[in-house]
Amino acid sequence: MCKAATNVSGDIPTPNGMNQYERIIEILTTLFPVWVILGTIIGICKPAAVTWLETDLFTVGLGFLMLSMGLTLTFEDFRRCLRNPWTVGVGFLAQYLIKPMLGFAIAMSLKLSAPLATGLILVSCCPGGQASNVATYISKGNVALSVLMTTCSTIGAIVMTPLLTKLLAGQLVPVDAAGLAISTFQVVLVPTVVGVLANEFFPKFTSKIISVTPLIGVILTTLLCASPIGQVSEVLKAQGAQLILPVALLHAAAFALGYWVSKISFGESTSRTISIECGMQSSALGFLLAQKHFTNPLVAVPSAVSVVCMALGGSGLAVYWRNRPIPVGDKDDFKE
Repeated sequence: MCKAATNVSGDIPTPNGMNQYERIIEILTTLFPVWVILGTIIGICKPAAVTWLETDLFTVGLGFLMLSMGLTLTFEDFRRCLRNPWTVGVGFLAQYLIKPMLGFAIAMSLKLSAPLATGLILVSCCPGGQASNVATYISKGNVALSVLMTTCSTIGAIVMTPLLTKLLAGQLVPVDAAGLAISTFQVVLVPTVVGVLANEFFPKFTSKIISVTPLIGVILTTLLCASPIGQVSEVLKAQGAQLILPVALLHAAAFALGYWVSKISFGESTSRTISIECGMQSSALGFLLAQKHFTNPLVAVPSAVSVVCMALGGSGLAVYWRNRPIPVGDKDDFKE
């Protein structure tokens, strides 16, 4: 019961006190970048193996991913947000101010075509992804803070994603802001709330499955990475370099700005957490919204490329930081 209680707030298990089964799950979870690379290779070389995960099934998969995140949360986590308004708020602003402005600036600077520019802006306006929690754990960042920031940006996406996409991309192509908001509500908020309620009112049930939810999240994320790549594989083979550059720039700049802006006020652990949260977002959500609400298929391509750049960039940065110790006496910016 004590072991379960330490994990219901979203903290990824630590090696101490783990049984063999939990240790295997933790190893499989931290190998997340390997699974993404394999999924990408399969998506490009054998698209038919992953393209069965089309719009309807893709929606279900993304919904289950949000549900698995919700199962790690309790109402107490939301009260912790209120106790840490500045820390969580900076992460929220990084997600919905720095990242969208970067997406818009890069799209305009590189003079991308209207559909590709719209796709880049759309993915830059998406909320934080669950993969950021795994990357934060690897980087020795603050996992509890990462989970809270992902939760806040996920809930905020119902308003922020359609609003920012309309403001920044509405001049390029017609943007159905209401449709984007409804889809985000259905796919993101509803499963997350169901997970939180299940964890709150059926704790015995959730405590039995909580140890595998990170692994479930990694499996679903890998599938949701591979499927978009498979669906746009022909475009990637023909225009790969042109598409990779703006997306890679977006993520690299977001990681860097998220870290250095945070260092002005926060310690090393918190800065790493905000950097990863700023640079890693739910590209799968961007891909789904692009497919459902934009007629030009090229709008979905930046999200498909972002899935891979986000996962590899975030995990690579996490491994780099894992080998750089947190300074002794690092400032504690997060109140439990």
